[in-house]
Amino acid sequence: MIHCSATRADRCYTEYDLTTDHLRRGFSGAGYHYYIRKNGDIKSLRPVKTPGAHAKGYNAHSIGICYEGGLDTNGRASDTRTDFQKHSLRVLVMLLLKDYPGSRVVGHRDLSPDLNHNGEIEPEEWIKECPCFHASTILQDPPPQNPAYL
Repeated sequence: MIHCSATRADRCYTEYDLTTDHLRRGFSGAGYHYYIRKNGDIKSLRPVKTPGAHAKGYNAHSIGICYEGGLDTNGRASDTRTDFQKHSLRVLVMLLLKDYPGSRVVGHRDLSPDLNHNGEIEPEEWIKECPCFHASTILQDPPPQNPAYL
């Protein structure tokens, strides 16, 4: 399950900040299994075998991945992922799908209730906008252009 940290793109929010905030909320540590920094670094925060604390009702059967950001410089919900984050997220999801074949890639917002019962979770039904993009498209995102020289 994909999340954003709901922090502004022009501010730094480290894995230590995230863990501290979750501890203040009464969690036993960071609620996500993985955290992806703006520079693309993937931080392992919780063993995959340990249930997360990131989506009530889904924690026992999901892996939580959070990316740093999700708010523009004015504090509005926005897909603020850097190219590095997009790449790292794509690679991490591909690896996890190899370990957990048949799993579904969803964003936190995709688990909102279908209030009008039409079989689709629409923007007006989202409890939150996180992760600010369609999580199901992660593997469809075009990879960055290959450099001419390494």
